[in-house]
Amino acid sequence: MTPRRAFRSQAAACARLGSPFMARLLGLLCEMLDRDTALGARILDWPGDTGPHGDSVPLRLAGALHALVLDGTAPDLAAAYPPRDRTVDDASLRAILADSMARHASRLLAWLDQPPQTNEVRRSAALIPAFHLLAGQYKTPLVLSELGASAGLNLFWDRYRLDLGTAAYGPADSPVILAPRWTGTPPAPARIEVAERAGADLRPLDGTKPEDRLRALAYLWPDQPGRIARTRRALDLQGLSGAPVTRADAIDWLRGRLAARRPGHLHVVYHSIAWQYFPPAARAAGRALLAEAGAEASADAPLAHLELESDGRAEGAALHLTCWPGGRRRRLGRVDFHGRWVRWSGVGSGPGARRP
Repeated sequence: MTPRRAFRSQAAACARLGSPFMARLLGLLCEMLDRDTALGARILDWPGDTGPHGDSVPLRLAGALHALVLDGTAPDLAAAYPPRDRTVDDASLRAILADSMARHASRLLAWLDQPPQTNEVRRSAALIPAFHLLAGQYKTPLVLSELGASAGLNLFWDRYRLDLGTAAYGPADSPVILAPRWTGTPPAPARIEVAERAGADLRPLDGTKPEDRLRALAYLWPDQPGRIARTRRALDLQGLSGAPVTRADAIDWLRGRLAARRPGHLHVVYHSIAWQYFPPAARAAGRALLAEAGAEASADAPLAHLELESDGRAEGAALHLTCWPGGRRRRLGRVDFHGRWVRWSGVGSGPGARRP
């Protein structure tokens, strides 16, 4: 996808996902791109796909600008950002952006070198019921392996409170509360025992380090203060719990995780909006590893693969679950990319529940 098309496409996506400021910001940045500056030339001459299924260059730049706001580096820019942007018209915002990009070009260029890392805690609103479904059916301790875990915030889903109105999961005193718009019959809450949790990421973030914390927050959208506050609380919780995310290629790391048998445990490999960013060869290798390990799974050492990933449809992502022995793959529902809503179609509670 060409750079200007990527900016327009991302602006439209941000509008659909409830961020009018990001839609406006990316629209203005699209108009401002030119080769008269090093930053503009870098983006316009980007060697690969700049769109959301490629290098996500618009979100790289937007995150870099937001970081200038969050750490106080660019006070004029901060004054034009939510929640203080009520009277800033497009011409004024364009001028402030141009000045900030000129003043801080070297830092912005450095941020373009790394892909965005969206630590969206609300995706756990879909993962939590799936884990309770598995825990209720297998009744064994869980071993968690998350691919593309970033800061590992969704490794601690059992420490968040999910309130669906008709059902609730997790500790009532959790500082992180999730309350998505929910449709469908949720699974019954089950006893959760996590025996081991670990994740892998090429660029893991540690919430105890200021620079990593800034990066995790910068990719959130400035006019969505609830997401920012929720992520701050999750980072605080993760900091208290340790950072179990290994710096590694996810598929190489997965090979080692699957090589170890864990009798008496259910091993769950999972990922959320990460698989699409793996190279095609890596995705193929990952599925082959899971199939091979699944063929060796047993009733005493089962394996599950939980996927919350885009399937090409415009509205949200698909939640799929595959369990071994057996290898049956089925859809549990659809989920908003930011976890604002969940449409559950998996097994609910009650006597009709089936083993996956």
